[in-house]
Amino acid sequence: MRVPTFALVLAFAGPVLGQQIYDIWSTTWDRSKLFTYTNLSPNPVNFGSPGAIGQADIVVTDTSTFQSIWGFGASLTDSSAQILNNLKSKNSDNYWSLLEYLFDPTDGANSAGFSYLRIPLGASDFSANVYSFDDVSGDNALSSFNINKAPSYLFSVLNDIRSINSQLRIHILPWSPPGWMKDSGTMNGGNFLSNYTSVYANYLLKSLQGYKNKGISVYAISIQNEPENSNPTYPTCKISASQEAQIGLALRSLMDSNGFSGTKIIGYDHNWDDAGSYPIQLMQQASSAFAGVSFHCYGGSVSQQDIFHSAYPDKEIYFTECSGTQGSDWWSDIKWYMDNLFIGSIEHNSHNGLMWNLALDGNGNPKLPGTSSCGTPCRPVATVNSDGSWSVNQEFYTMAHASKAILPRDSGGPWGKRIGVSVGGTLNWGLRVGAYVTGRVNSADWLRYSLVVLNWDDHPDGPWNPVPIQTTIEFRGQQATYTFPVGVTTLWWYAADEGNSFDDGALANATVTFGDSSSTVAFEHPSAGAKDEDEDEYGDKTFDGSIYGDVAGDQAPLFRFRRHL
Repeated sequence: MRVPTFALVLAFAGPVLGQQIYDIWSTTWDRSKLFTYTNLSPNPVNFGSPGAIGQADIVVTDTSTFQSIWGFGASLTDSSAQILNNLKSKNSDNYWSLLEYLFDPTDGANSAGFSYLRIPLGASDFSANVYSFDDVSGDNALSSFNINKAPSYLFSVLNDIRSINSQLRIHILPWSPPGWMKDSGTMNGGNFLSNYTSVYANYLLKSLQGYKNKGISVYAISIQNEPENSNPTYPTCKISASQEAQIGLALRSLMDSNGFSGTKIIGYDHNWDDAGSYPIQLMQQASSAFAGVSFHCYGGSVSQQDIFHSAYPDKEIYFTECSGTQGSDWWSDIKWYMDNLFIGSIEHNSHNGLMWNLALDGNGNPKLPGTSSCGTPCRPVATVNSDGSWSVNQEFYTMAHASKAILPRDSGGPWGKRIGVSVGGTLNWGLRVGAYVTGRVNSADWLRYSLVVLNWDDHPDGPWNPVPIQTTIEFRGQQATYTFPVGVTTLWWYAADEGNSFDDGALANATVTFGDSSSTVAFEHPSAGAKDEDEDEYGDKTFDGSIYGDVAGDQAPLFRFRRHL
């Protein structure tokens, strides 16, 4: 057992516990590190008395707390499920290793822990054919509704993912209502007919019931993907804000009376550029039905999320779709994704961050025959090759860094919350930073504080010259120093709770007794405490002992403690 290194700090500084950074994940611009984990033991980065600031100075303000982050992920389209199911048939070991790398949420695992999936209800532009769950024209009673019109491999792959990550949030939505509910008479393009409002609401309820009957819990449902898009080459549908409001009200009533009161309805699900119109009108007409709205990246800018947040600060924001394209520059994509999505969208009050297809082949297939979607092939999070091998793309690395920072530290514990952070110093422009705090299940454990940092100082306006930035990190009057390479870095440390509240559980205090006194001092301790020198992870154990310091040449006990690790 190694004695906790903060012990002697306590001896000379009183009951003020020091923080240390042991755990770092790195992805560098030159790909020499790709989501690479480094444990700094036995030489962690220590927080200590503040001195001169670095070239950049990150100031973490944990007294300012914002939204909880529910995770990162992608869409499990029919095509993604087909590709993954084919991999399972061809090479089961590779299939499971890919799913575990993508979805395993275990603390300390070599994995991203993606925890949010978006799933089309019926066909999308990434399906083998056009279908809904009821294609019988005029079937207002929906007697022909059948959730199993979706390919069986969709549910098979989904259940495999759920077996790896039981905390997975599932968000379902259609790309189009059945064609007979539209003026086009087909799922491809056209406009929704308002006289089918109650029928369509019931169609969505039956979709929820279909998932429930398969043992799949749904976190959220949306009315329509991209309701201002009517591309005629794949399932789309224009639904006005007034129409969506009425559908939402009808659906909310049906859900509340049929056992789905805990499932959220998320509105809009389209681009940033209309944030001040469609979602605002939706809330004006049907605020009681919708928990919030979601955005896509294909028009406008991420800062436009603030328009909605300012108008409805109590409503939730989600970011649910953006797609990479084949042939784009790897490092440029990394910078854009972090700046706009996986730091940026969260900074602008999103509860999550998603990319488009979870998995495709190297050509961005399979797609719906005849679709004009993704003319420049869309790039998935993971590429699965015909020989049964797989690789992950820049979408994976950016989301993985963000995901690591907010996953529950303990099984069943709270998710990370965004906290205040600012960057000063002469090179403050060179860093984009997100800061998070994650609560604990055990009341005797310290909170985890995480930073996700993009260093994009590659001298874009001059000769190529990637410059590491020597940075100070300020936290509760203490300071640490770390040099961030050009790339993305996720790191964390532990510290006592000073009044944070968490949506998923309460936190209490442990006690420590100093000297021979019977008085106690309340505090929470870090999990990065006593551990075996040859262990990378902490086990479930209890450590009892006394910390000693030199007093006039003798060893005198400074305090006794009992720690649950």
